[in-house]
Amino acid sequence: MLRYVVRRIGYGLLILLGVNLATFVLFFTVNTPDDMARLNIGGKRVSQEQIEKWKVERGYDKPLYWNDAQDGSARLTETIFWERSVSLFMLDFGRADGESAGDIGHEVATRMVASLKLALPLFLLQVLASTLFALLLVMFRHTRLDFWGTVACVVMLSISALFYIIVGQVLFSKVLRLAPISGWAEGWGALPFLVLPIVLGLLSRLGTEARLYRAMFLEEIGKDYVRTARAKGLSEIAVLLRHVLRNALIPIITSAGGYLPYVFLGSLVFESFFGIPGLGAYVIDAIAGQDFAIVRTMVFLGSLLYVATYIVIDLAYTWADPRVRLA
Repeated sequence: MLRYVVRRIGYGLLILLGVNLATFVLFFTVNTPDDMARLNIGGKRVSQEQIEKWKVERGYDKPLYWNDAQDGSARLTETIFWERSVSLFMLDFGRADGESAGDIGHEVATRMVASLKLALPLFLLQVLASTLFALLLVMFRHTRLDFWGTVACVVMLSISALFYIIVGQVLFSKVLRLAPISGWAEGWGALPFLVLPIVLGLLSRLGTEARLYRAMFLEEIGKDYVRTARAKGLSEIAVLLRHVLRNALIPIITSAGGYLPYVFLGSLVFESFFGIPGLGAYVIDAIAGQDFAIVRTMVFLGSLLYVATYIVIDLAYTWADPRVRLA
């Protein structure tokens, strides 16, 4: 297993390298530092002096890949590529491009806490609720409960998350006044502001996940080992929980694990609408302000989290099914 993990980490590093190079070329070759300066400074008339000052303040006045004005290793390190691309592998994100923006690393560490407060309980509740709802439908399959439950899943997955947010804010905040419509507070004070987005986020994903899990359980329930378990006198609940659920864990882990990066990166839509100062809102603000340093950082972090997530998923397969061997 160790050799497999090392090999997967090696593949992951190659993926990160490719994503990083593609991002760098896109931002610094297609879009030059002069273009970035003009976009950030704004205004119709931007002088070359203003552009040069902006570039000096952010280190964009250096050569892209090779600095002939320096000696030794400084020829490589005193370049935009080293400071804005290679440094990401050392988790050194530098400062943002905006005039009032500060250190990106500090912002990421601070905002990740807010994103985790929203996304982590939402992720756990979503997996639990979707699994239990799917098991309930399978237990009462070919009944009205199964039929209308499946219809409800199709309806829920057909509705945009924006609809849940807008209707939920109007109904629960303005009409019933059960939760704040948006806002944020530190510590335990954030709890009232998290209830509504967690509930609405759960509803927006319940239909998709429950219908998928139901299909997985129905596929397992027709296999020979299930009939054998019933023949030995096990109850339907025991068959579902001890046999069907356990053998369907691998596709469930794959489906749920794909959502894990969003747990750390935050939700762009929910954080923006509910005023949560997480990483999702950070990306939206960066795009609106055309802060390319933040966008590059979040692209790199997203790639890093996806690579790490799928390594964890592979390891989780061995826990879910002892027959799986990583080699």
